[in-house]
Amino acid sequence: MRIVFIMLAISYAFLLGSQITAESINFSVPLTVDIRDSSNSSVLVKSPSGKIVPSQVERDGEILHITWMHRGEAQPRYKLVLTPSSASALDNRDPRGVKLIEKESSVDVMVNGRLFTSYIFKGAPKPYIYPIIGPTGKGITRNYPMKELPNESRDHAHHRSLWFTHGNVNGIDFWTESPKNGRIVHREFKKLTSGPLYGHISTVNDWIGPDGKKICEDTRDIYIYNTSGVGIIDFKITIKATDGPVTFGDTKEGMFGIRIADSMTVDRGKGRIQNSRGDLNEAAWGKQAEWCDYYGPVDDEIVGVAIMNMPSSFRFPTYWHVRTYGLFAANPFGLRDFTGDKSVNGGYTIPKEGTISFAYRIYIHKGTTEDGAVADVYRLSTCKPDITVIKS
Repeated sequence: MRIVFIMLAISYAFLLGSQITAESINFSVPLTVDIRDSSNSSVLVKSPSGKIVPSQVERDGEILHITWMHRGEAQPRYKLVLTPSSASALDNRDPRGVKLIEKESSVDVMVNGRLFTSYIFKGAPKPYIYPIIGPTGKGITRNYPMKELPNESRDHAHHRSLWFTHGNVNGIDFWTESPKNGRIVHREFKKLTSGPLYGHISTVNDWIGPDGKKICEDTRDIYIYNTSGVGIIDFKITIKATDGPVTFGDTKEGMFGIRIADSMTVDRGKGRIQNSRGDLNEAAWGKQAEWCDYYGPVDDEIVGVAIMNMPSSFRFPTYWHVRTYGLFAANPFGLRDFTGDKSVNGGYTIPKEGTISFAYRIYIHKGTTEDGAVADVYRLSTCKPDITVIKS
């Protein structure tokens, strides 16, 4: 078992008494900037009023990845104050913050001492994230096929909670699960970072055809944040054509997907689908939108999950393969199905050694789309902060 902690001690001291709470601080969201620094500095993030803002920093060579929580203005201004390093490790016994615990086939993500989710990297034809515990303490994705529970639907066994794959990669189906189809195989962890503000899972995975030959690889970075009252996960993935050109074909069967809990669905429950363009329920299928929200009851409490497509994503804004029975997926390639125009080809070929990247934010909230202020959270999530760097 391995637990890794990377953070700045001075930031942690300010964070302990100020956990993010959506209801009390009007939906703070994580912001991240990268700066170059070769002097092994610590960083203080300061608001325009001079207040120190809780932050977490990861170093990658000379690049500092600095993350903090922001609310309010769409064009925030912050000062980053670089000082001589005073970093130290987070106490392993302290349950606060986000801790990653590596096991034989999974990584458990503990937020303030409680399981929020697990990243499952063995035992299935692809990695997936399960369970995902919502703000009411209940799971917000379907349990099947990981668990078989009474009265729960058992269709589409390849819908494993939350996952990323595609139904046509060089003509091979990676979407459904069969010995004749492709597999995404975990190769290694690049990072398992725990800290007061977020946990960071970084992995490399090989896309293997049914003949055992590698087609391409992906590097995925998953950030799980220390929030209260809401849940926020960032999922970023870059696919590289390592072994020749790779074509992601035009099919609706893809790509970044969640299978919503049955009780939240439109068909089996009392759910509702709503996207950023105002499309509702069945009308949201096959449409382009910056974000899409799916909400409904879990044990008589309304909760929702929004997938937000980040502007850095390939073919932003994405199309949505979202169904009233519970499938909820972002797919930029299925244009022929989505538009109904058989002359359209939404496929894309990555040249050898080329890459494409996708970025999503998953926002889990209480109540309806309006109750969760999904549009405001997206606006804050995509704002560009005005940064001043000060070296002291």
